[in-house]
Amino acid sequence: MKTNPKKTLRKQLRTARKALPFAYRQHAAKLALRQLIRSGLILRGHRWGVYLPLDEEFDALPLLNEALHRRKECFLPVIANRAAQPLRFARLDGRHGVTRNRYGIVEPYSRRLMNARWLDFLVVPLVGFDDQGRRLGMGGGYYDATLAFLRRRRIWHKPYLIGLAFECQRAAEIPSEPWDIRLNAILTEKSLSRFSSQ
Repeated sequence: MKTNPKKTLRKQLRTARKALPFAYRQHAAKLALRQLIRSGLILRGHRWGVYLPLDEEFDALPLLNEALHRRKECFLPVIANRAAQPLRFARLDGRHGVTRNRYGIVEPYSRRLMNARWLDFLVVPLVGFDDQGRRLGMGGGYYDATLAFLRRRRIWHKPYLIGLAFECQRAAEIPSEPWDIRLNAILTEKSLSRFSSQ
């Protein structure tokens, strides 16, 4: 029986991430925010897409709060009805209520949803990453479908993709597929690494 290298790596990295103590997770989120502020990226762009963490995912709330404090327009992903379908994004503005999707993730309730192509920055969750900007997700294909349009672009490469992760999620190499979109940067509690444009 043939093993799936992505599935095996996903299991290993999720186990490492899950083992991190809660206090470390909280401290890591603050350290990552400091890295982002120091880089100056938080000053750029007006529309930021940010996720809300699920289970052991890296906590993006400090980053989201900082972006709101700096008067950025912030958008949260809205999950499609089926796996491997593009995400849409709803503005977080306090005027609309929130709901939980089938995974238990909070989503703004809004009839006005936006495509990722109109975001300036998109902060994405991940299970693993490598030093070439490759990302290993949960396996649902949502972000691959959402960002597929970037493969066809020659110019205007928005949104700028920032993966948010713990250092323990770094892998020597992430197996890559032709449809995978590489990250522009990876933000951890220890550093902000930027990759050359793909």
